[in-house]
Amino acid sequence: MSESREQESRLGDSSLLLRPISGGNSYEETVERILQTIRLGLVGPDQRLPSERELAVMLDVSRDTVREATASLADAGYLVIRRGRYGGTFVKGDLPDPDPDARHRLDPDHIHDILIFREVVEVGAARAAATQELSSESRDELWRAHLECSLASPEDYRRLDSRFHLLLAEVTGSRKLVEEVASTRMKVNQFLDAIPLLTPNISHSTEQHEEIVSGVLRGQADLAAMAMRDHLEGTAALLRGFLG
Repeated sequence: MSESREQESRLGDSSLLLRPISGGNSYEETVERILQTIRLGLVGPDQRLPSERELAVMLDVSRDTVREATASLADAGYLVIRRGRYGGTFVKGDLPDPDPDARHRLDPDHIHDILIFREVVEVGAARAAATQELSSESRDELWRAHLECSLASPEDYRRLDSRFHLLLAEVTGSRKLVEEVASTRMKVNQFLDAIPLLTPNISHSTEQHEEIVSGVLRGQADLAAMAMRDHLEGTAALLRGFLG
């Protein structure tokens, strides 16, 4: 048997979803792919995932990204990382389950619908904000909102993140846009409350917030819109992974 065939046989069904990742959200998409592999039973309870090196090759990401993703999922109760000769990363036998009382609002089709609407609204808001002649006060407020979000504690992060997104809509001058962003954000926060708050995702989001603000302040509408789209896709990837 050739080396590639032998590796494929050893990796089994896990290779079906663990394919190269494209885009700028490598951490979030790695989390999503591993969670999908677990949720679909391609690697069952108490079974071992491919090694860190193998996962990095399969997903075409760095080993640091794989290490961050598996550590986060271990903290969240989905994986167990064992050291030593017979160690590795194993799927936990008893997986976490969202609050049963929240299942009516965690329907995958409903989540998909809201996330599509959110992308249209908030990417449009970022683009519109970059076309405005902003006052020095508005410019300072946008940058300050980004900085406060970057320094937020885990307990305050979601509140300050919501404020950041609302402020972007507000500087467009459209009250209707602010209302739609607020309404959508409340629904998205309900989804986010059902999944763990992952530290690497917060760090990545902070970098993306800076790209969004920089695009707005420079009047580069395409850059602001693209950065916002990447930012929202990172959140969407985590929600798809954890909630299906």
